[in-house]
Amino acid sequence: MVSPLPVAADTRSADDRDLPSRNDVLVSAMSEVVGGPVGRHALIGRQRFFTPLRVIFVIALMFLALGWATKSPCLQTIGTGSADQRVANWNGQRAYFQLCYSDTVPLYTAELLSQGKFPYKSSWLETDEAGQPRLQYDGTPAVRYMEYPVITGVYQYVSMALAKTYSALTRAVTWPVLSGVAEVVMFFNIAAFGLALAWLATVWATAMLAGRRIWDAALVAASPVLIFQIFTNFDALATAFAMGGMLAWARRRPVLAGVLIGLGVAAKLYPVLLLLPIVLLALRSGRLAEAGKSVAAALAAWLVVNLPIMALFPQGWAEFFRLNSRRGEDMDSLYNVFGSFTGWPGFDTELGFWEPPAILNTVVALLFGMCCVAIAYIALTAPQRPRVAQLAFLVVAAFLLTNKVWSPQFSLWLVPLAVLALPHRRILLAWMTIDALVWVPRMLFLYGEQNKGLSEQWLTTTVLLRDVAVIALCVLVVRQVYRPATDLVRWGGRLDDPAGGVFDRAADQPPSWLPAWLRPRPVAVSPGDDARQRVGAGLH
Repeated sequence: MVSPLPVAADTRSADDRDLPSRNDVLVSAMSEVVGGPVGRHALIGRQRFFTPLRVIFVIALMFLALGWATKSPCLQTIGTGSADQRVANWNGQRAYFQLCYSDTVPLYTAELLSQGKFPYKSSWLETDEAGQPRLQYDGTPAVRYMEYPVITGVYQYVSMALAKTYSALTRAVTWPVLSGVAEVVMFFNIAAFGLALAWLATVWATAMLAGRRIWDAALVAASPVLIFQIFTNFDALATAFAMGGMLAWARRRPVLAGVLIGLGVAAKLYPVLLLLPIVLLALRSGRLAEAGKSVAAALAAWLVVNLPIMALFPQGWAEFFRLNSRRGEDMDSLYNVFGSFTGWPGFDTELGFWEPPAILNTVVALLFGMCCVAIAYIALTAPQRPRVAQLAFLVVAAFLLTNKVWSPQFSLWLVPLAVLALPHRRILLAWMTIDALVWVPRMLFLYGEQNKGLSEQWLTTTVLLRDVAVIALCVLVVRQVYRPATDLVRWGGRLDDPAGGVFDRAADQPPSWLPAWLRPRPVAVSPGDDARQRVGAGLH
């Protein structure tokens, strides 16, 4: 067959890119909607406008819009007067039976943002059902402050300031279309817009980290977890910083990586966990200097953000840590699951108001510490050095599984890490779907059995299924660490760690003081795996 036109002079093609429409049964079937799998003779990577990243962004925007739509029943304005006198319609426990609950709306009033007060500076007294001030277990007044880390608290303050500006405009300009939206609803919308941008940044960073498997980032853009959780709280801010830090590390910029991780810790605590894999792999590869730069930069960035609030409003600044120390087991934790099915009362009984559960806190710390020790052993002794994303996923998953609190929006932390650590699409979609569905029995349980809601066992059963799914993902990740030939990212030995930065293709150089039992084990592969590794070595 002869081409009707001359062949183009430039016939370059990104033939090393992963093509899910060809090699994934699920994606191949879905691609029939847009014309079927990519052709065998197509030039890959030559589309000027609909690049993979732009297509992924379109998918993300669709799911972010769906996330906003699930919250929309709770964003209906009621009341009369100006925007700041109107409220969102949460009558009849609408937030629960319509599954539209978001912390953003009640926090606007509860944390004095509606009064225009600055977080950490302003406080209030906890009251009982009769409206009387409550006392702590030690007899002192139960004083509350903003409960979020500094960046998240200031983000709420800025969103409030913009919402207040909107209210001022509605009073100055008589325009019914504007004045018909309550100030708290506008606060939600402004905050949600920033959170959507943060998730787009998370998607972008994941796509860049995925390398030749850029289409894996579509799972971050189209995760079922987004449907209910993207606007439930402010966690997308931390995921953007965390994934940005991982991307900076992958591009061999350890100081920038540390700065972004430090800013992430100032938004939510979990990004600090990403430093553990970096330090462990640096120890194994003899790259401690680069890891030290990241750790120092993370600490410096965190201090720069926190020191002003810490110095000016120490009581308000410390509220985040006080709150986490005195919280009991959350309804989504494994501890509550066990108690729900066995009747176990928990580690700490008969505690006073706000009295820290000392035994529970100790058990949580010990269990997570044991998991970190196990992950460190895997990182240092695996026959081939694990990838950064694999260890990062294991650390964050271990933290959530052993923690006393697993708020539903925390699952957003795992989504990009799981996609990079274990890019098996059908497995990940199964876990994400289970995780997303936890929201339904949770809301109906809070709605109450007396209102024809669900009993606690419906919730705890779904939570247990989610935890089992996450544990299964951890097992699969560990299996691929010890059988690197099965790791899709490593592409049969052609690649090492696209997100590894200075670790990519680095030789193992553990320090001399490291004992023999903490050094890499000899590579042991099956004959089939050995053949794949030889092929990969020839194509490296």
